[in-house]
Formats: sequence, structure tokens, C-alpha cells
Amino acid sequence: MTTDQTKSEYIIDAEGKKLGRLATEIAMILRGKNNPSFVPYKAPEVHVVIENASKVLLNDSQLEKEYKRYSGYPGGLKFESREKLIERLGYKEIFERAIYGMLPNNKLRAVMMKNITIKE
Repeated sequence: MTTDQTKSEYIIDAEGKKLGRLATEIAMILRGKNNPSFVPYKAPEVHVVIENASKVLLNDSQLEKEYKRYSGYPGGLKFESREKLIERLGYKEIFERAIYGMLPNNKLRAVMMKNITIKE
């Protein structure tokens, strides 16, 4: 028995929606949990397009949240607020980090992240 999987596309409008709620919804779609043929060891054939990413709702306390990164060297721990990150790299980076953190930490994470297109 063979099943033909066609690549389905989801278009999500981020205008007026909260970042975390939107990221969980997108992560579930990328994993395929909304599909009856869900299996945890395969990445489904889906593509998610996020439109109006710059119009997502972020209040002041959410803009002050800090991301950290480490260079690997002593004293190389750097902190950057979400607001500065948006100025430097745009809303695309914020969405990618939110969705990336909600996907399982395995080999499929990179495969699923390639199926996102973010339009500001």
C-alpha cells in the first residue's frame, strides 16, 4: 500500500496575534500533529508562510526579554534584548527563535525549520 503525500501549504497572518501562541501553532503544524497520519520519526510535507510578521503583538515586558549567546571563550557570554535584536536582524529572527525552541531537539528540527517562510 502506498500513500501519496502532497506538500501542503499553510498561510498564517500574524497581524494582531501573540508571538508565543502563534509559534506553538506553527510548531504543531511543522511537526504534523494536526494531521491524522502523524508519526514522530518523519517530518511531514508541509510549508508554512507567515505574513505580516512585523505586526505581531509584543508588549514592553516582552521587548525587554533577553536572549543570550556564548562564543565558547572565557567572558564570551553576551546578552541582547529582543528589541535590539529586532532592530539588528528584524522580526524574522524573533519568529525563528520562538519556533526553533518549540520543536523537538533531534535531527528533524533542521528539516522542519527549512519549511518556514517569514514575510515582514
